[in-house]
Amino acid sequence: MPRPRTDDTEKDKIARFERIKKAITALEKQQAQILRQGELAPQGAWVARYQVRQNLKKYWYYKLQANTPYFPCLTSSKLSKYKHLGKAGTSEHINAVMSVFRRSVWDELQRIIHVLDDSLLDISSGSEQEEEEPQN
Repeated sequence: MPRPRTDDTEKDKIARFERIKKAITALEKQQAQILRQGELAPQGAWVARYQVRQNLKKYWYYKLQANTPYFPCLTSSKLSKYKHLGKAGTSEHINAVMSVFRRSVWDELQRIIHVLDDSLLDISSGSEQEEEEPQN
């Protein structure tokens, strides 16, 4: 089988590089669209359901919770890990759920972009094909 000419190999590298760049651009456009849809929850945040008991009754409420203090407190200048959302279906509850969703999609897009950036590095640095050291 004939060996590919250097020109063909270079053209292939350029074509693959351009395809990856195009994919990254498309993913970045999706990220921008997500940001236009609304606020992103803090990284690692989630919506938690909790119960309050009062006068022999149980009430269910929701809060947006983060791993580290992020939300401004109403009573002090400190930050809190929690943001009270109220009952299920309130606008605060739905907005928080959607912000967690947007964050997870945005983060996944970012992970994919990083993987593609590594691929670009492999192509441009020539590290796609490396010589191995002979084993003794």
